[in-house]
Amino acid sequence: MELSILFLPLAASIISGFFGKYIGDRNSELVTSILVSISAFLSIFVLYQVIFNQYEENIVIATWINSGSLDVNWSMLIDPLSAVMLVVVTSVSSVVHIYSIGYMSHDPHKPRFMAYLSLFTFAMLMLVTSDNFLQLFFGWEGVGLCSYFLIGFWFKKESANAAAIKAFIVNRVGDFGFALGIFLIFYLFGTVNYDEVFQQVPSMSAAGVTPFLDKELLFLGINFRAVDLICLLLFIGAMGKSAQILLHTWLPDAMEGPTPVSALIHAATMVTAGVFLVVRCSPIYEYSELALNVITIVGMTTAFFAATVALVQTDIKKIIAYSTCSQLGYMFFAAGVGAYNVAMFHLFTHAFFKALLFLGSGSVIHAFKDEQNINNMGGVWKKLPYTYALMIIGTLALTGFPFLSGFYSKDAIIEFAYLRGNSTGFYAAGIGIFTAFLTSIYSWRLIFKTFHGEYNNKIIKIEETHESPLVMLVPLIFLSIGAVFAGFVFKELFIGYEAANNFWKNSIFFLEPLSKDHPPLWFLILTPTLVILSIPIAYYLFVKNKKLPEQIATINKPLYNFLINKWYFDELYDVLFVKSSKKIGLFLWKFFDLKIIDRLGPDGISGIIKKFSIKANKFQSGFIYQYAFVMLLGFSALLTFLIVK
Repeated sequence: MELSILFLPLAASIISGFFGKYIGDRNSELVTSILVSISAFLSIFVLYQVIFNQYEENIVIATWINSGSLDVNWSMLIDPLSAVMLVVVTSVSSVVHIYSIGYMSHDPHKPRFMAYLSLFTFAMLMLVTSDNFLQLFFGWEGVGLCSYFLIGFWFKKESANAAAIKAFIVNRVGDFGFALGIFLIFYLFGTVNYDEVFQQVPSMSAAGVTPFLDKELLFLGINFRAVDLICLLLFIGAMGKSAQILLHTWLPDAMEGPTPVSALIHAATMVTAGVFLVVRCSPIYEYSELALNVITIVGMTTAFFAATVALVQTDIKKIIAYSTCSQLGYMFFAAGVGAYNVAMFHLFTHAFFKALLFLGSGSVIHAFKDEQNINNMGGVWKKLPYTYALMIIGTLALTGFPFLSGFYSKDAIIEFAYLRGNSTGFYAAGIGIFTAFLTSIYSWRLIFKTFHGEYNNKIIKIEETHESPLVMLVPLIFLSIGAVFAGFVFKELFIGYEAANNFWKNSIFFLEPLSKDHPPLWFLILTPTLVILSIPIAYYLFVKNKKLPEQIATINKPLYNFLINKWYFDELYDVLFVKSSKKIGLFLWKFFDLKIIDRLGPDGISGIIKKFSIKANKFQSGFIYQYAFVMLLGFSALLTFLIVK
């Protein structure tokens, strides 16, 4: 049964990808959707077994590498952490597959699209069920490859190709650090299997024992403790995959792909791989205070940065993309303060309401015939009542409105950061509260400008807008159930007082138990109060007095330009890396390639041969007496040579 979870999506991908033109579009859609849905139901059953029967298993599929001390298998590790990820990946993937039947109905390449979705699902499942770092890296690179295929699915669009290449290259930067981290793990521990690595960490760091992990290693001219260097290198990989600040620039551009891709890859699955990596490696991270502090700072900076940029975006999908970036920041700074289980809880709840918002935005785009600018929408809440209601649910959950899923998980992150008790924790909690307020403002801005006010589209008449078909609405309804109830139902299981012992067990390691104290009452009610107050504020700004935001932007023009240009990260990278790389490339091409290699190599040799051939050609005059004269000279020279000898 467990292996079926892994290989049904792979089978779906093979059938649709290689035989789609024979079985037809509709059969490709049905086969992929059914097989991935079966995988989702089996994953739910596995999670049930883990929760109620304490089921854990490591199923060896095949031997992969057995050379010297390197012994690596293809395995399927079932434990609480992987079981949660199985449900997240397969449930969101199955919903996206079904939704795509309606959304991609007019696309001529449906079998290829469905094959990519299923292949991505398989790669992600390989990632989360691995029991060693090499299999993890295989899945890691697999989802990166599939994201390249899916972002650039409409390959005739230049912007889609550019976005796919950008995502691929930026992720390679992170993956290089990740690969170095794996190499260092094998160098220090002699193995890449989780159990063998994690068991050696405490003994290597224990007092009274030679602190092997405390020895200093020189890297880029800086001395690092071995454990710090391992953790930082792994985190660089996580930063790339989870779009944290400095390596985040690919995520908004990735919205060039079809909307179902945004929901699958950039909301619930691939971008959470970095969070999963940090949580899975908690037995290492718990011994590196430096790495945890770096994770906290990067996470809270990303959360704040992305929220500020989302305030001024006009593309409906990019607003939600920056929201994803911000929420991933929350997950990371939860892990950074040691609350790994809270990070996983927010990952779990976030999957439902963010996928709901992405697919809901796809429903809006579908109604507006591919229009994505929220300034060209408005006044359609009566025309799209179901989409409107479902996106309201997703927005309430995202903003942390009381008693919806985001309220339980996001507020728990802020509370645990506060209870950390150090300056980093207090700083993260403060940034988290302010970011929650900004999140609520930009989320309601999206709702009000999309569905309320005057109808602003001058190309499409309001009568032409229409509600999405049932095949697109049913997945939204399923996700809305998770957005409403996932937090309340799973709160005690994931982050209750005994969750570390009763549910997570050995899948998450805590060097010190999490605090059981409660923050003061004023702190507990601060975030929900700001979230509730933001609704009338946003309504006034974007419905009642729509000129006020424009006036504020005009008065604060430098700040507005700073935000609309996304803190100028793309421009900075363009100057530092893109343009300089192009200049170096042109120099190497024109000087070394053309003037040296080609001139002295193929062009030079061919030129010499050409000159000799032209000279030799002059000997071929066509006159018999000249040929006879040459033969006579040759015969005379040969005869002279023989006589003299």
